[in-house]
Amino acid sequence: MLLPTLLALALTQAPPPLTTVAEQSGWKRTGRYAEVESLCRDFARTYPGKARCDTLGTTPEGRPMLALVASADGTLTPAAAVKKGRPVVFFQGGIHAGEIDGKDAGFWLLRDVLSGKTLPGVLQGVTAVFVPVFNVDGHERFGPNHRPNQVGPEEMGWRATAHNLNLNRDYVKVDAPEMGMLLKYLHTWDPLVYVDLHVTNGAKFEPDVSVGLEPQRSGPQPLRALGVKLREELFTEMEAQGHQPLDFYPSFINDDEPASGFAYGVPSPRFSHAYWAAYHRFGVLVETHSWKDYAQRVKATRNVLAGLLRLVARDGATLRAAVKAEDTKAESGAVREVVAAWESTGKSRPLAFRGYAYERAASDISGQPWIRYDDSKPQVWNVPYFDEIRPALTLTLPSGGYLVPPAHAARVAEKLTAHGLRFQRLTRAVPAVEAELFRATEARWSPQSVEGRQMLAVKGAWEKGTHALPEGTLYVPVAQKGVQLVAHLLEPTGPDSLVSWGLFSPHFEQKEYIEDYVLEPFARELLAKDAKVKAEWDAKLKDAAFAKDPRARLRFFYERHPARDLRLRVYPVLRTQAAPAGLAAVK
Repeated sequence: MLLPTLLALALTQAPPPLTTVAEQSGWKRTGRYAEVESLCRDFARTYPGKARCDTLGTTPEGRPMLALVASADGTLTPAAAVKKGRPVVFFQGGIHAGEIDGKDAGFWLLRDVLSGKTLPGVLQGVTAVFVPVFNVDGHERFGPNHRPNQVGPEEMGWRATAHNLNLNRDYVKVDAPEMGMLLKYLHTWDPLVYVDLHVTNGAKFEPDVSVGLEPQRSGPQPLRALGVKLREELFTEMEAQGHQPLDFYPSFINDDEPASGFAYGVPSPRFSHAYWAAYHRFGVLVETHSWKDYAQRVKATRNVLAGLLRLVARDGATLRAAVKAEDTKAESGAVREVVAAWESTGKSRPLAFRGYAYERAASDISGQPWIRYDDSKPQVWNVPYFDEIRPALTLTLPSGGYLVPPAHAARVAEKLTAHGLRFQRLTRAVPAVEAELFRATEARWSPQSVEGRQMLAVKGAWEKGTHALPEGTLYVPVAQKGVQLVAHLLEPTGPDSLVSWGLFSPHFEQKEYIEDYVLEPFARELLAKDAKVKAEWDAKLKDAAFAKDPRARLRFFYERHPARDLRLRVYPVLRTQAAPAGLAAVK
């Protein structure tokens, strides 16, 4: 009788099925990645035909990146979702693996939805795709001290990958292998709503979660209205649940200075939700507040996800129709301008923000003001809120597309493919086409690297001319669904262009030189025989900075010497108003 008794005791002490370490610990701890692997498999076994565990690929340290797909009626593949016209909500945790609320919230929510405990019937109207941990290798750099400004769990993963890359800066340049795997999966599913789950850094205050959503202030007008409606209904539901949601990221204008207020911002597509919004879908950034305890943060994350699943299941047809209309517009070539950057207008309105009492005083350690909060004393901060924005950089597109020379075709094709963008290849040389060439008048590198790259900012203009196109040249049409990403990648002045990320930097570096002793007599000869150059020289000398700079003075003559490098600061990608002849589709 001893064995059955022990077996019965073991069964009564076993954790409930599909529960996480977080739940079992009373939201004190979070599990290691082995738990994700076992839960993903167990969900699929427990709910056959309703849950599926996908492997996106293998990380640099040899771990599988997994996704859990859930649907009540077997719509568990992208093809099935397209066939049924099923809206998809795609959400991911652990892009910063120390901010791990999303992993535990997602498993908790999907278990209760699949069991019918919550949101009964919702998976008849929406397919949920859940990547529990995006930064898998960072998740396994596990320890107790990775987020000193965050309350729980007891141990957690690390912000960056094994290559020390921040995945939420990598959406455009796609340097991380993990990003390549994620984007392939994301574009295959093509969700209506893509949700990235984070935890804030920063100050102490009462609101427990922010939800950034675009299109809402940016993007196509028809989608903005739907984005506002989606966010407002979500917030009404969350406020009824006791949350204090914010529609902006709560970062002070000036660090550690609450009185400076807040601003609404639209980031560039190197960030997750801005990336997906650039495809005129809905990108959502969820940031729970790091100073709330883990149980409260996971609950807030779960409630955001539950609200989005419910609303998308209800309004999926309307959202899909609006997105399809924008796809049709983009594919027709009607999109001729893309806003690449946004800025505040400088106008603000008063905002009563629920914070805590604090004091700022000079520090004898740092020599600067430091702030001390008293979170036992709630306090309303009356601060400015800069919520009005305008385009800071608008890119005008050609009516045809972009031409990438063979020397750069392989690298650029890799990026285009990662982003699901269409391009074609020239099967024969074309001796002459009308096209535009970008020549930079200014090129400035960042003093410090960003994500392992030296950022390059260029200014200049496109020049019309006639150019020969070698066989193997890529043609990237603007008439395609991802036209905004085409512009972000290939217009050189954009903040997330391939030029900005340094992929074309050698073209902006001088490689051949003329010795000073050669330029000196050339300068005198040129000034003596060319009155126009002499007038330009005299005008330049009125600029005190130029007059005092020997290198600038000699460069004036270098740029007029017949041996100068005519390709210096020339971007090798051309623009064209029409597709060239001799194109073959790339499969």
